[in-house]
Amino acid sequence: MNVLKTRFSNGTCDFEVVAFPCHQFGREEPGDNEYEILHGLKYVRPGHGYEPNFLMMERMDVNGINETEIYTFLKSRCDVPDGFITDEPRDLFWNLMRNNDISWNFEKFLIDHNGQPYKRYSSPTTPMELQQDVQHLMFGCRQAMTGERRPDGQDYWY
Repeated sequence: MNVLKTRFSNGTCDFEVVAFPCHQFGREEPGDNEYEILHGLKYVRPGHGYEPNFLMMERMDVNGINETEIYTFLKSRCDVPDGFITDEPRDLFWNLMRNNDISWNFEKFLIDHNGQPYKRYSSPTTPMELQQDVQHLMFGCRQAMTGERRPDGQDYWY
């Protein structure tokens, strides 16, 4: 995500990343607060001094009766990506399971410059696989902000 954030920060319409750590999938996020989570990233996984160049929220629930409102909104606005949740149900730690629940860590949502959800991506989707969609939305933002159009005269909007 650091690479995407750097690549798509140009001043007119900057690409922003916001990470929401969660402990509901295999209890894989042991950090309770920002300090613990950031130090876990820097020294343990992925380690090697890694520091995110984006906003890291506090740990929260993304599914179940205690899910955060932002996830209720995002899940209601985006189609569920293809795939399955898990072959190990004992790794899931929430009640009131729904068919549009987040299936595992690192699921991603792409939001446009108006705050509208554009697309949802499954956990295995790498950040670089979002690049074409990010570029598409960045062009749409730039057009909205500056009136710029594509060389062929077509709109950038989706």
